Amino acid sequence: MAITAAMVKELRETTGAGMMDAKKALTENDGNMEAAQDWLRTKGLAKAAKKSGRVAAEGLVGVSVTDGKGVAVELNSETDFVAKNADFQQLVREIADVALTTGDDIEVLKATALNGRPVADVLTDAIARIGENMTLRRMHVLEGSTIVSYVHNSAAEGMGKIGVLVALNGPEDKAKEVGKQIAMHIAATNPASLSEADLDQELVEREKTVLTEQARESGKPEAVIEKMIEGRMKKFFEEVTLLGQKFVVNPDVTVAEAAKEAGVEVTGYARVAVGEGIEKKEEDFAAEVAKTLGGS
Repeated sequence: MAITAAMVKELRETTGAGMMDAKKALTENDGNMEAAQDWLRTKGLAKAAKKSGRVAAEGLVGVSVTDGKGVAVELNSETDFVAKNADFQQLVREIADVALTTGDDIEVLKATALNGRPVADVLTDAIARIGENMTLRRMHVLEGSTIVSYVHNSAAEGMGKIGVLVALNGPEDKAKEVGKQIAMHIAATNPASLSEADLDQELVEREKTVLTEQARESGKPEAVIEKMIEGRMKKFFEEVTLLGQKFVVNPDVTVAEAAKEAGVEVTGYARVAVGEGIEKKEEDFAAEVAKTLGGS
């Protein structure tokens, strides 16, 4: 029986399965819609789709580094319990390693082969097997002479709640030594940018507007106000840019000064924290139990 696009669309809508999975299910079952639905359920694909609406805000960030290149990927799960699952951690590790072979595009990564199958399909199988929704949400690629990685709240080797990559130029031994300290600094302070030059101009203008209004409320002359704004903006740049921040290891110097003393230059960084920007639905434990007992 010929499998039409309309049939594939109908099966996708009733099961939530992917297009290729729906087409294969119909092909395997000679176009029989009910049999195709059962086939998808048997394979765990329809089951996985039912979980896709649930918020996945926990999980892990996996980092992987090779010569001159580092990646950080965020794989989310619904609960922190699953993030401690050995299967989940192995998946994070494998996806991070595969990401080293792709560009900085999450969709390309999802289509890249992992153990002979697209990462997206491997993830779908894991959702069905482990029983929670999962989302491959973000990835960052960083390149440079030396790449140093660090994970905070480590769950296993190369993965944790916060993943940091730092790119440095200079002698490799010095770069690795101070780079690890700078990576830990980044995990703690979460700078907005590397330097003033690449800071989001919208953020700069918003801050300047606020500081200007505050200064004018002082009632001082315009010339004095301009000096006040200039000084406060300088302090703002020192607080939010990595190179301008006071180094947590030695607050007497900035990160830029610490790097210079070590004979290296920081050229870039990436910081990825699990669940950053995801709106989590909060429920107290008693309400959650009551909801479960109520069958809703």
